[in-house]
Amino acid sequence: MNFPALVLEDDPQSHDNPWRLKTLSRSDLPEQGGSLVRVLYSSLNYKDGLAVSGKGKIVRGSFPFVPGIDLVGEVVETTGDRFEPGSLVIGTGWGIGENHWGGYSGYQFLNDDWLVDLPNGLDPFQAMVAGTAGLTAMLSVMEIEARAPSAGAIAVTGATGGVGSLSVAFLSRLGYEVVASTGKSEATPYLADLGATEVIARQELSAGATRPLDSARFVGAVDSVGGTTLETLLSVTGRHGVIASCGLAGGASFSSTVFPFILRGVALVGIDSNTCPRKTRERAWRRIGEALDDALVDRIGRKEPLAEVPRLAGEIVSGRVMGRIVIDVAGASVS
Repeated sequence: MNFPALVLEDDPQSHDNPWRLKTLSRSDLPEQGGSLVRVLYSSLNYKDGLAVSGKGKIVRGSFPFVPGIDLVGEVVETTGDRFEPGSLVIGTGWGIGENHWGGYSGYQFLNDDWLVDLPNGLDPFQAMVAGTAGLTAMLSVMEIEARAPSAGAIAVTGATGGVGSLSVAFLSRLGYEVVASTGKSEATPYLADLGATEVIARQELSAGATRPLDSARFVGAVDSVGGTTLETLLSVTGRHGVIASCGLAGGASFSSTVFPFILRGVALVGIDSNTCPRKTRERAWRRIGEALDDALVDRIGRKEPLAEVPRLAGEIVSGRVMGRIVIDVAGASVS
C-alpha cells in the first residue's frame, strides 16, 4: 500500500525548502493510535502555513514529519470499539499536525480519542471547509448564545479568515447583527454576502482603547486577533456582553483594567478547540452540520491539490487568503 504525503524532512526554520512530496508506505507511518484512517481531505490553516513555511515554531514532533492539523477520512482498520471499518471520521486538535503526524498523508494511524464521527448533514469536503476554523467559530458562537444579551451587535475580527468568515456566517444565520472587522477593503462584498450587516476597517479596533470604558458598541465579539484589538473590544463591549477570544494574529499580549469586568459584567471567554471535551466537540460538529449549507460552502471554500500546500502556506501567512482552502489528499499523486 503506497500513498502520497507532504513530508517536512527537517526543521523548516533552518532550511529554505524542507518539504518533499513523497510516496510512503504503511511501514513509514508512526504508531500513534489504533485506527488506520484513509485520509480524504485536509485543509490549510494559519498554523499549517506557519509549519510549512517555517515562519513559526509549530511542529514539536521529531523530523521527518507530516503536517496538517485537520483531516477527514475513512477508518479502514481499528483495534478499538469506538469506530468500525468504513466509519467516516473527523480529526482535529490534540496535537495532530503539531506533535503527531497529520492530515497531509494518504493514510494515518490515529488515536480514537482524537476522532469524532462525521455528523449528519456534512460530507467529507464540507467537513474540511469547516475544519478547525469552523469548530473554533462554532464554539465561539455557542458562548455568544449562552452569555450575550439577545439584542445588539456582535463584532467579528479578522473576518476574512477561516474563523472569521464562518463566525460571520453562523451568527448571521442565527439572526445576529454582525459587524465584521477587516484590513481588506475589497472584502466588503464578500463579507456582506456572508451576512455581515456592517463592515468596518481593522484600524477602528486595532488602535487600542482610548479609555478603560468607552461608549458601548457591541454586546459580544468573536476575536481571532488579540493584542490591541482585544484591548479595544473590552472597552467598547456593553453590559453583560461576552468576548470569545480564539486567536492572536495581532499579538499575544494586551493591556486592560478590571473595569469592563466589574462595572459592566463583561465576560472574556477563552476558546480552546484543540482539547475541548468530546461531548462539547460532538455538539459543535452537529451544529456545524446544521449550519453549513451548500451555498455557504460555495462562497467560502475551494479545493486545491496537496502539491500546492507549500505555495499556499506563504499566502495564508501573509494574509492573502480569504475563506477556506480544502486540500485534496485522496486525489494526490506523486510522479
